[in-house]
Amino acid sequence: MANSAPPQKYVMLEQQPNLQPPPYHRRNVPRYHSGYHKSGGGCLKCICCCYCTLIVLIFIVAGITFYFYTVFQPQVPTYKVHKIHVKAFDVAPLELTLETELVVTVKADNPNKRIGFIYGKDSSVVVTYFDQQLCSGQLPAFHQGHRNITMMKVVMKGKTKLDPGMQKKLMKNKESGKIPLLIRVVAPVRVVVGSVQTRQIKVLVNCTLVTSNVAPRNKVKILSAKYDVNVRF
Repeated sequence: MANSAPPQKYVMLEQQPNLQPPPYHRRNVPRYHSGYHKSGGGCLKCICCCYCTLIVLIFIVAGITFYFYTVFQPQVPTYKVHKIHVKAFDVAPLELTLETELVVTVKADNPNKRIGFIYGKDSSVVVTYFDQQLCSGQLPAFHQGHRNITMMKVVMKGKTKLDPGMQKKLMKNKESGKIPLLIRVVAPVRVVVGSVQTRQIKVLVNCTLVTSNVAPRNKVKILSAKYDVNVRF
C-alpha cells in the first residue's frame, strides 16, 4: 500500500495574529443635492417682500388720502342754468327749418377753500329738443379761484331741419307753455391745489329743463331743472 500524504492542517485565522483581513472596499455612491428647498425658500422670500411692499404702499396711499381730505376738504362744484335769453327761434314753414339763437347764463359755484379749477378751451355746449340738436356753443376758458361764483354767458346758434312730426310736437308744446330742452356740457378741467395742477379731466353736465316759452324777446321762465354731473378721467 502506498504511503499517502499526510492530511493538510487547516489554518485558522485566529491562530495567526499577524494576518490581517482584506481591506473592505467601500463603494462611494454619488449624492445628488437637490436645490428644491433653496429655490422654494427664495420664491417664498420674494413673495413675502412683494406683499410687504404692497401693504406699505397701501398704508402710504391711505395716509395721503386721509391727509388730503382732512386738510383740503374737497367739494364738487355745482352748475346751474341761471337764465335763458332767446334771440331767435324762427320756423320756416316752406323749408321746414328752425333757426335758433340762445344766450344761456350758467352759474358755476366753487365752494372749496383751497382748491381751484382751470376750464380749458375745447368745451362744447349743445341744446337738444327730443334728441334733435337745435344749437351749440362753447364755454369761455377761465381760471376759477377758491370760494368763487362765476357767471358764464354762452352764445349758441344753430339751424335744424324739422320733419312734420317734430314741427307738430313743437307747436303743441308752445301752446301748453311747457317746452322740454336738454343742455349737454362737456368741459376740459384741471384741478389746482396750491401750485400743483392735475392732468386734464372732462366734466360732463346734463341739464334737463322745462321752459315756459321760447319766443324771442319774451322772458323765459325755467319751470323745472334737473342736473347730472359726471367726471371722465
